[in-house]
Amino acid sequence: MSRNRNHPAPAPAPRVMTAESADGTALHIEIHGPGDAPALVLSHGWTCSTRFWDAQIRALSAEFRVVVYDQRGHGRTPMGRVSTGALADDLEAVLRTVLAPGEQAVVAGHSMGAMTIVAAAGRPALTEHAAALLLCSTAASHLVEECTVLPGRRGGPRTRATRAILRSPLPLGPVTPLGLPVLRRVALSPAATRAQVAACARIVHACPRIPRAAWSHVLETLDLTESVRVLDLPAVVLVGSADRLTPPVHSHRLAANLPDCRGLVVLDGAGHMTPVERPDDITAQLRSLAAQFLGPGHPESPAPATAPQREEAPVRDTGEKETTV
Repeated sequence: MSRNRNHPAPAPAPRVMTAESADGTALHIEIHGPGDAPALVLSHGWTCSTRFWDAQIRALSAEFRVVVYDQRGHGRTPMGRVSTGALADDLEAVLRTVLAPGEQAVVAGHSMGAMTIVAAAGRPALTEHAAALLLCSTAASHLVEECTVLPGRRGGPRTRATRAILRSPLPLGPVTPLGLPVLRRVALSPAATRAQVAACARIVHACPRIPRAAWSHVLETLDLTESVRVLDLPAVVLVGSADRLTPPVHSHRLAANLPDCRGLVVLDGAGHMTPVERPDDITAQLRSLAAQFLGPGHPESPAPATAPQREEAPVRDTGEKETTV
């Protein structure tokens, strides 16, 4: 009997692998899509998991090999030691495990996942396997000072209060209607749908409190400024204009200091969780980078004709192209 067209077949189960990081931590990896397709490697952020990339997996796994993994202390990966160096070790381990020698992929990260990529600047595995990068909603330094989740001027009182909130080891507890507006304020925007806020809440609330607090200490002292300057790979930087956790000032700094920035994309009205809140825009950026750097004529084949039309802002004097979507 034929399958009802209104109930399409579920997506095939991912292939599950484990990569061993430098300190022995076993990293949980999922691979979606054809084994011989061009590869996209996606790295999630603080308090998230592989589920954060569900929209991109659904949209891209028919034509790409979409690789996602749980950062240490998140999802099904144990914590081990926490540091930016450990994040870079983990990314190297994932790339070496899922890609053949010399094989390249588009490597994308969101928030702490993009910091992971920056921390791996100059590392042999990233140099060998990354054809191009997408750095979403992220920063290289001064995270607490620039955070605008709390009202008030930049400076001592707001910084101290923000630090106390991020450091809190208290469990988040179950997702409740009262907690959803708080999460929207912190991580999304007024434009996010209820379903998007609820999906983020389920992911964030599933993160254990001990890893959440441990990584908050790493993030509040983050300084990857020098790593940005040596990340000599083609990169697109993307941020939501309403991002309170990593406001656009961070992305402008990144774009100004990356050796090979191919563009700065600002998603008008979007908050911090851009792959969830603006999934089509993230998917379009990944497709475009794959077409340019993994497709015929690699590494500089033209972007696909179906790429979305965007309003081009004037090129800033820092050299990068800013795009508003």
